[in-house]
Amino acid sequence: MTQVAVNEALARDRGIDLDDPKLALRVAAERLSTVRYVFLVQIEDGIATAAQRASLEYADAVLIGWPENDAPDVVDLDEQQQAQVAEHMRVMEDHIRKYAAMERDGDIDGMTDTLIRITERVAEIRRLYQPDFLLPTFAEIRRVVQQEWDEDMGKIDPKEPDPTAEQIEEQTEDADKQQRQIAEHAEHANRSGQPEQAGQQHAGHHGEHHGDKA
Repeated sequence: MTQVAVNEALARDRGIDLDDPKLALRVAAERLSTVRYVFLVQIEDGIATAAQRASLEYADAVLIGWPENDAPDVVDLDEQQQAQVAEHMRVMEDHIRKYAAMERDGDIDGMTDTLIRITERVAEIRRLYQPDFLLPTFAEIRRVVQQEWDEDMGKIDPKEPDPTAEQIEEQTEDADKQQRQIAEHAEHANRSGQPEQAGQQHAGHHGEHHGDKA
């Protein structure tokens, strides 16, 4: 049977059967729930980074719908599988000890990474006991969270994108075209005025000649 360090008196008060071969399933969930809550308290006062969100959501995804020990899809493990569970529990507890030290030191980045490591071990324990339940990987969670985080940051701090070289060239061409149109219009106006002036001058001269004859 998997060896789990527990307070026997406390376990009895809570109605926990220490001889239950599936005890590790319950303990793993409770341990992850605890470290998840500690992490949430640490980051709730600020805007969580994408890595912090992903770490937290990975823990949530592994804990969601956690089965009771007597659930129909929870299987009995053989000795080899029990040994695997014991190893996952051991590594999980090592990470939790480091996690506690990081919390005391205020090392949020370290806690973010270590929460992922703890969650990975709990996920492996759940896979052994509940093999038909599909669990996401951290990479899948991180990809989705990064997209959401990028969108959220765009809404919080929208910025006009810098124009591309192509856009700058288009703007320059538009300005040049506008200048050419103005110049052509002015030149056309000048040309239109010249015949009128010439006609007026000719009429004037013609009147002068008639006056002379009179």
